Amino acid sequence: MTLLCLLALSMTTNAKGINRKQLLNDGWQFCLNDSNFSKSQAVTLPHDWSVLQHFDRNAPAEAAGAYLPTGRGWYRKELTLSKDYQNKRLRLYFEGIYMNSHVYVNGRLAGGWPYGYSSFWMDVTPYVRIGKNEIVVSVDNSQQKNCRWYSGSGIYRNVWLVTTPMTYIDDWSVSVATPDTHTVQITADVVDADGKRTPLQRTIHVEQPRLWSPANPYLYEAELTNGEDKLTVSYGIRTISYDAEHGFLLNGQPLKLNGACVHHDNGILGAASYDAAEYRKAKLMKEAGFNAVRTSHNPPSEAFLRACDQVGLLVIDEAFDGWHEQKNAHDYHELIDAWWQRDLDAMVLRDRNHPSIFCWSTGNEVIERKKIEIVKTAHLMAEYIRNIDAQKRPITSALAAWDSDWDIYDPLAAEHDIVGYNYMMFKAESDHERVPQRMMMQTESYPRDAWQNYERTMAHSYIIGDFVWTGLDYLGESGIGRWYYEGDVPGESWERPLYPWHAAYCGDVDLTGLRKPISHYRSLLWNGNEPIYMAVREPDGWKGKVKTSMWSTWPTYESWNWPGWEGKDVEVEVYSNQPTVRLYLNDQLVGEQPTKQKMATFKLPYTAGMLRAEAGGQKTTLSTANAPAAIRLTADRTQLKANGQDLSFVTVEVVDAEGRVVPIADNQLTFKVEGTGTLIAAGNADIKDEDPYFDATHHAWRGRALCVVRSSQKPGNIRLTVTSASLKPTTITLKTTEK
Repeated sequence: MTLLCLLALSMTTNAKGINRKQLLNDGWQFCLNDSNFSKSQAVTLPHDWSVLQHFDRNAPAEAAGAYLPTGRGWYRKELTLSKDYQNKRLRLYFEGIYMNSHVYVNGRLAGGWPYGYSSFWMDVTPYVRIGKNEIVVSVDNSQQKNCRWYSGSGIYRNVWLVTTPMTYIDDWSVSVATPDTHTVQITADVVDADGKRTPLQRTIHVEQPRLWSPANPYLYEAELTNGEDKLTVSYGIRTISYDAEHGFLLNGQPLKLNGACVHHDNGILGAASYDAAEYRKAKLMKEAGFNAVRTSHNPPSEAFLRACDQVGLLVIDEAFDGWHEQKNAHDYHELIDAWWQRDLDAMVLRDRNHPSIFCWSTGNEVIERKKIEIVKTAHLMAEYIRNIDAQKRPITSALAAWDSDWDIYDPLAAEHDIVGYNYMMFKAESDHERVPQRMMMQTESYPRDAWQNYERTMAHSYIIGDFVWTGLDYLGESGIGRWYYEGDVPGESWERPLYPWHAAYCGDVDLTGLRKPISHYRSLLWNGNEPIYMAVREPDGWKGKVKTSMWSTWPTYESWNWPGWEGKDVEVEVYSNQPTVRLYLNDQLVGEQPTKQKMATFKLPYTAGMLRAEAGGQKTTLSTANAPAAIRLTADRTQLKANGQDLSFVTVEVVDAEGRVVPIADNQLTFKVEGTGTLIAAGNADIKDEDPYFDATHHAWRGRALCVVRSSQKPGNIRLTVTSASLKPTTITLKTTEK
């Protein structure tokens, strides 16, 4: 449904057929650590130069930055403007440059932005001319460390040219609010040629609206025009409310949040923010059973928020990791005094029309939390957001205590509408007694505490949800969530370098997009439609004595392949909503066990064959796979747009003659792409595999790998062929079309 909000009676498209918003991702030249463009390489945006290099144990970003190089980069693009662009206002819109960017148009500084996660605009009308123009962007990510996770480097999000009449609608001035389920309030600013703003306000009554929710993410559009300029905005109609007695209400109905924290990277693509990758990330979270995500610890891409709108994920949109006191030498503490208002504008004004966003977060585990000044900072940020968000969403930040002084944060907590608890939800009951009106959600939790967090959230109305750290494995914070063997480098990631570990393994979903057993267990707790599921704990001693870390779970897999362990005990986990589970091995009953915390555990000697678990009429099986016999390719999408930006994520599996994944296979794989596409990444889920992601070869890990193919701008066929020694090559064909 489209709602028309007219600034004038007439409505026209931009004159002479110029698209209002044109993507400028093609035709860039790039130089790393050298501004001499005679030595440049051609690149297509989005572009993350760090992930296109080899892992290096001496990289300045160290473990936080995935042991990938950073540095300085320069981008150059020629932009030819026809006479149709005369007397037009031209603006450049950068969705994200990491970091410290400066943009030059025809040799003149036109703008830039220091914070690498903020989107920003610049009016380039005074700098351009009819004919050829030169855009040069300098990017400085050499000041390390500036981030606690993998940031990537470069123009890693989209770039747009926005062309309007001299009098135009300011894109970020448009605000769509739904104070109730029948009223839509739309405001916008029209900017004239002299920069004078004229406000617009409209209230529209909607009969029998279709309400946005995770179960039914229905979207509307509002079309605005001032007679020459026209802008379309997507939004959803929904209401939120919350109090300690009734909990969190969406559209008047109580809802508990099964949430996941997510970083901004796209795994083996690094920070490159392709729209298709961002949509896949949201879809993976939805398929894993989550109904909410927290964008830890920075504003995400526009594409990710659009995807959350479309698939039905509620979002905590987070601004900063820290405030005035540093966590790293060059983090946001260097920018906060001069930039915090502009960066909050960049987040809230850009994102406020997304129905998926239910909460704003201003920070995460800020270091100065024991100082009284922090209360003023929290208050200023919260009030600033409330003044520019017509929907008056609640404000939070993620609080933590690394000692016993939790109660002293009460004045800080009082500045938030919903208090974020990082790993502190065990304080909920006593906090409720002390502050009965406080609303709480666990903004970070350990994966292994899934049952306790679910049980506590369900038991109390004032706890609205739990956000596990994390939904997806991610680059950087290298070694968090790892398990390892005795004799490996011990300890946690902040205690010492753990190279070659270069990523975090604490996600419910791994770097290839595969759901781990903990994901199936968590979804079984929170969702009523998850079927029976079975997995096997790696025997302690099979390859070495297993050591776990704070964010890890025991290494557990969908595998009944444990060669060399015959006759020794193995533990099998079965997740079920039923009161009892039966387990069979090769059709012989092993036993029947009651489920405790929705899990039944069986111990039995390992014998190759087939396991079968049954409960309440449901069953699931695991079979021993034989020797690798073939390669199986499965694309998440087989038809792509011929726009140079669309992606297909192709899962590679090493299977036996019966088509079963061989969970111990580690075949070397070679990838070849022909036709109207390009191979842009290949990798596996092993976070200590040192093979680069840009190469055309990679090992399988536990029988799986992943590659990513990007379309060209020509319609036709893409042929991906994967080969491995002793196995027959396998080819999959993808189509690129103009539609």
